Amino acid sequence: MRISFVAVALLLLTLPVLGQDSGVMMDGWQARLDSGRADVNDLHFRAMGSGFHVTTGPHAIFWNPSNMGSGTYTLSASFTQTKASSHPNSFGLFFGGQDLDGDGQRYIYFLIREDGQFLIKKRMGADTEDLTSGWAAHSAVNALEDGRMSNTLSVEVGASNVRFLSNGTEVVSLPKAGLDVDGVAGVRFSHQLDVHVSDFMVGG
Repeated sequence: MRISFVAVALLLLTLPVLGQDSGVMMDGWQARLDSGRADVNDLHFRAMGSGFHVTTGPHAIFWNPSNMGSGTYTLSASFTQTKASSHPNSFGLFFGGQDLDGDGQRYIYFLIREDGQFLIKKRMGADTEDLTSGWAAHSAVNALEDGRMSNTLSVEVGASNVRFLSNGTEVVSLPKAGLDVDGVAGVRFSHQLDVHVSDFMVGG
């Protein structure tokens, strides 16, 4: 019986520690899940090395309110997917974020997925709209190989156009007119992903 009591005591001591590893574990960062029924404790967002590591879990966006862009600016980050998903799932950057924790949330997002395709969309509350013609393949987007892929994504907000780049190569450019580009910048992830992010930056 002593062994059983010891085992139970050790288990009870371990459970809170495991719980602390879930959710958003970086100071200043916040998350919003696509589904109101999802639980933030079903994902992991934590500092790792010189960047942060994301394991999902539900579809979500992550941001720090201090990461703001307005006027002309550049947003960039390097993403390394470390495991294959059961099907192509997407991740990438978002910018122009407003009311991110409210009903009127809006932002523009630049996503890639493991089959080497990209997509540009915008969200307005519960609605989304494609800014390009759906998912499209591009040679500048590295596809998954041997369970891994790495890509550096950038958004260059200029005076009249917004350029979207993968690994330094433009994949599409859109007119700035009509796009809400001023606001918070961050990252977006679909489900079933394990991705490391480094060199995240927003600047002039």
